[in-house]
Amino acid sequence: MAADRLDLPPVRLLPEEELARLAVAVPLLDRAVRLARWCAPHVTVDAMGELTAEDVPRAVRELGLEGEADGPAEATQAWGVAVDAGLVDLEIEDTADEDAEPGAGSVALDEPAGRAVPGEALRRLEAGEPREVLELWLAALDTALAEAATPDLEGLMEELGPDGEIDLNTLDWDPEEEGEFLDGALANLYLFTVMEDSGGDTKDAVPLPVLAASLVVPEDVEEPSDALLEDVTEVMVRLDEHFRLLTTTGLLEYQPLDEALIEEAESEDAGPAEGAAVLPEEIGPEEVSRYGLVRLTPLGVYGVRSRMIDAGLHAPAAGELAGEPAAALLEALFRYPDQIARREADAWLGNRKPYDAARELLEAARGEDRNAPGRRLVAQQTLSLLGDEAEPALREVLADRQLGGLARVWLTEREAVDVPAPDEDMIFWLTVDTIAAQLDADDDPELLRELVTDLVARHDGFFSAAWRVDHPATADVLEAMGRIHPDKRLAKEARKAAFKARSAGPSAP
Repeated sequence: MAADRLDLPPVRLLPEEELARLAVAVPLLDRAVRLARWCAPHVTVDAMGELTAEDVPRAVRELGLEGEADGPAEATQAWGVAVDAGLVDLEIEDTADEDAEPGAGSVALDEPAGRAVPGEALRRLEAGEPREVLELWLAALDTALAEAATPDLEGLMEELGPDGEIDLNTLDWDPEEEGEFLDGALANLYLFTVMEDSGGDTKDAVPLPVLAASLVVPEDVEEPSDALLEDVTEVMVRLDEHFRLLTTTGLLEYQPLDEALIEEAESEDAGPAEGAAVLPEEIGPEEVSRYGLVRLTPLGVYGVRSRMIDAGLHAPAAGELAGEPAAALLEALFRYPDQIARREADAWLGNRKPYDAARELLEAARGEDRNAPGRRLVAQQTLSLLGDEAEPALREVLADRQLGGLARVWLTEREAVDVPAPDEDMIFWLTVDTIAAQLDADDDPELLRELVTDLVARHDGFFSAAWRVDHPATADVLEAMGRIHPDKRLAKEARKAAFKARSAGPSAP
């Protein structure tokens, strides 16, 4: 899964107790549990731990799948999940004779070779501990994802050689690559879900073409070429095959791609396998559902996040920052969308008294490192959520060069009395600091252009004074203003001022 640390805001998760209740009701896990109980005191298995041909129909009946074409396959899948999750323990007999000729005395794969008994994981699950239930569901999910990335049995049988073996080199399939592809799709679906800020239960499912495009279309492409549309079509078909197989896992809700669309494309072109594009140039709102719709369930959000964490990625959960120091809060919130940042800030403040919170935020906002302007900007935004009880903490830093400006802003906005006016040095220092933070945020170029234009317009001779500001980012800020300011004359003044600032002292780290 490829997702950058700063690209993942926190997601709201359901309580573990509620997630566990959802997990035990998932068809795949429910069936695995039922087969684990059914196998008591034991059932016979072959050398691979699979049910024998005689027991598969019994398992199908146990699961109520009689008469369904996929009944045996689904029962076999549920048995595999039970084994992989430890719901069933295998006791395979070792019948090989070390002194015998190769193959002699061995047990054929479809012959009875041992037995299966209810496993320890079944006892843990029945104890009802939510974390244990969720761990078992994650194990079942791992098995299902691995199967989804594996060619179907019929396809493999077609590749059987005369010796009864399969040459994987002849298959247009790489298990590792297919697994990474599926993980990447789930990571992007997770990101769509988080950005909806709905705790994993998006009101609007993600259209399959949108998810497919996110995997193959570069961000800077506005009008995809026919070749890119063909790539999107190919990815849609691959995702459709995978998602259909995952509907019993509880991971996602999926409305499949309408197969008639592919038939229509094949009748008009060479077919998806040969490069036809199912996607038209535009899809009307009433037709979107025909192209497939997918959403992660709340349980799916939990599952994908767990897999991301196991892969070493940073996937925060809402509320995790509430007990963290102010420095960690400020660093994190700088990259969060406004609504999510506000929610996390409220949670953090809710655990502290206003005066103590304000002092901690102000202390964490100090510094001359590259991230310090961003921390001060977030500190100012977070402090704005506090009431008058925080005022003494703001007054304590009025003389502080780094914090005095934002303290005055806070006090002035609340119409506090006896707020000393800032001197020119503090005004310019705060100006450079604010622009440095906005440049680092890189959110809205047009908003930044307006900010720069307004600041310069309100200060006569701005650049002749700004280059002297003793701030680590002064030269970088002036260079950026030279690129951003719409007035060519003033932009040239900014670049000259930046040169003077670099000549006068060290640049920002």
